[in-house]
Amino acid sequence: MSRLFTQPVSEATGHAAQLFTAIKGAVGKVPNAYAGIGSNSPVALEAVLNLDAALRKSSLSAKEIEVVKLAVSQDAACDYCLAAHTLIGAKAGLSADAMRGVRHGQPSGDARLDALASFVHSVVTTSGDVPAEVVSAAQAAGYSDAQLVDTLLAITAITFTNLFNRVNVTEIDFPRAG
Repeated sequence: MSRLFTQPVSEATGHAAQLFTAIKGAVGKVPNAYAGIGSNSPVALEAVLNLDAALRKSSLSAKEIEVVKLAVSQDAACDYCLAAHTLIGAKAGLSADAMRGVRHGQPSGDARLDALASFVHSVVTTSGDVPAEVVSAAQAAGYSDAQLVDTLLAITAITFTNLFNRVNVTEIDFPRAG
């Protein structure tokens, strides 16, 4: 059960109602995480949507964005985001085995995606300066500096929803991640 206020989407008014209508039009429903965020802060929901829109224009492919979101969500132990991004990752062309690999730091069958996942796991699980060899390994795998910066943007975007869902204990409305 959610810990934070979440009004039924059908009862939303104002800016939240506008955002919910746009989300429902784009994906067919308003996921519980977005309903919870928007019920409490339409500004925060708008920021999340804007970050995701910016990511779609970034130097990262849809697969790479999902690798980042799955790796971060695994490290944060956010069951909601793992479920959502396992579904989205499959739609982006990632196999179930590849997704398990990037989540758990194991081979996914794609060395380049593994290097990205390794970079992400290092960034989110350590403090202080990211070791030079971690950055060099991602660059050696073919990631440009622009892609590394866009990776940090993807980390930022998913970290907010991970945090929200961990505080709220958002009810999962996607198939659970395996």
